[in-house]
Amino acid sequence: MRVKPSKLVAPLALVIALGSASWPGAVRAEKSGPAQQAKVTPTPTPPAAAAPSTGPVIAAPSIAKPRPEYSLPVGQTYVYAGIWRVFNSGTASLSVEKVQNQPGTEVRITGTANATGTTALLYKVQNRYESLLDPATFCSQSVSRRIHEGFRRVDTGIAFDYARGRAVLDQKNLKKKESKHEEHPIPSCVTDVLSAIYYVASLPLETGKVYSFPLNDGGETITVNVHVEAREQVKTPAGTFAAIRVQPEAASGPLKEKGKIWIWYSDDAARIPVQARAHMYWGTLTFTLLRVDHK
Repeated sequence: MRVKPSKLVAPLALVIALGSASWPGAVRAEKSGPAQQAKVTPTPTPPAAAAPSTGPVIAAPSIAKPRPEYSLPVGQTYVYAGIWRVFNSGTASLSVEKVQNQPGTEVRITGTANATGTTALLYKVQNRYESLLDPATFCSQSVSRRIHEGFRRVDTGIAFDYARGRAVLDQKNLKKKESKHEEHPIPSCVTDVLSAIYYVASLPLETGKVYSFPLNDGGETITVNVHVEAREQVKTPAGTFAAIRVQPEAASGPLKEKGKIWIWYSDDAARIPVQARAHMYWGTLTFTLLRVDHK
């Protein structure tokens, strides 16, 4: 079976949530009433009240609070290698930094995805994603994406206007010279596909439980359900880690049959995402931690 080179790198966005429309396993949020967690603590946290808006309102799900001992790894960059079968297919990075010359306490999360080796020769990929968020609440403030895949050039900006209860998307297709503007309702706090990696790291992640939260990537708000499956050891180029395996999964919806992903977080206070795996219809792609760079 022949696999397009783009498919060897595209799952990177799915595996570590670097900029696809949503994770596989996400389900659409209900448009009325709070979305409830499945298999969570007996007394769930009350859902946040939705922000005022001029259209339909999306209710936020019951969400777990971050652990008090967790702190975002400001000044650190996680670097990953991607393997499809026996081939090196791409590299990825995730980094966190304080926003300079900006009022407030926002931090910037940056993700990159690049093709390497034979894949890069056949199909060039240089993608960059940025997210601004409030570290106290994990509410996303804005998202930007620059997608360079083959001849495709797409720049996207998403602003989360909580005062109006709207996600505002502006997108430019530089190759086709087309523009798109959309607005969609959001609850009083959402995360995005990039900062969600760190939000999940902040949670208690008790084995057998499921944690739910609202996620928006410029379209309709969806509810991500993260299943905490097991604790196990994971060997990576950066070392061997005691790890927690989690899986985002859908109960229904169009993404349910697209594939499955897993992320392994180090089982310590840092909760570093040390490995990620996407099982797609054409095969399995795995990303493992190469190193942690400190600024």
